[in-house]
Amino acid sequence: MSRMRAAIALAVAVVAVPALAHHSYAMFDLTKKVTLKGTVSTFKWSNPHAWLEIQVPGPGGSMERWAVEMTSPNNLVRQGWKRTTFKPGDKATIVAHPLRDGKKGGSLFTATTADGTVLGSASGQGSEAPK
Repeated sequence: MSRMRAAIALAVAVVAVPALAHHSYAMFDLTKKVTLKGTVSTFKWSNPHAWLEIQVPGPGGSMERWAVEMTSPNNLVRQGWKRTTFKPGDKATIVAHPLRDGKKGGSLFTATTADGTVLGSASGQGSEAPK
């Protein structure tokens, strides 16, 4: 019987480790924040993470597409988000922890809608207004 329990414990551990790794924030620099002011191109309300893509003016007038990862819709609802919070064409100010590799992406810290509503972050770090 103890071998059976050991086998079950091992199987649970093998499944749990990738799940924990998936939710790591190691790819984001949590010591930095970037402020993105632009136009929403996509707001994906999906599991396991919602995503916001925003077009931001870059150097020389070019537009840069930033992809911002959020928490699950279930968690976002508790923070005041709705599936309709953003739609393509909406103006927004996003504060995110940038990707460590320098690519145009990050983890949401705060989002400010065109009407000035500030919504908190995926990590629950509050809803401070962007500067």
